[in-house]
Amino acid sequence: MEKEFEFRIDMQQRTKQFALRVIKLFQALPKTDEAIIIGKQLLRSATSVGSNYRAACRARSPKEFYSKLSIVVEEADEAMFWIELLAESTILKATLLQDLLNENEEIIKIVVSARKKYQQNQNKQTE
Repeated sequence: MEKEFEFRIDMQQRTKQFALRVIKLFQALPKTDEAIIIGKQLLRSATSVGSNYRAACRARSPKEFYSKLSIVVEEADEAMFWIELLAESTILKATLLQDLLNENEEIIKIVVSARKKYQQNQNKQTE
């Protein structure tokens, strides 16, 4: 149980750091209309990753926990889309975004894996 608690705290910090990195990225974007529009979308989805992961850790029921984890995956995937769009539109150089893309992908993989493991555990309990 202690290991699970440490994992949750680590992921809370990791998703918060991801959001902070996106905030800094947003602040550094060119002041063009398209950069600002895409940047705001990225800002919303990336900060939602951290806030919804935190909410999942405080879930009042197993269903709420699973639901919040699902929102984390959805928002992280959306953030991935906006980061890719910034690169592919050449608003920013792709090389500048690669580390952020990698971190986003890792967060998605971790949360998807946690969600699957949780679902498997729930299925075992109902058997």
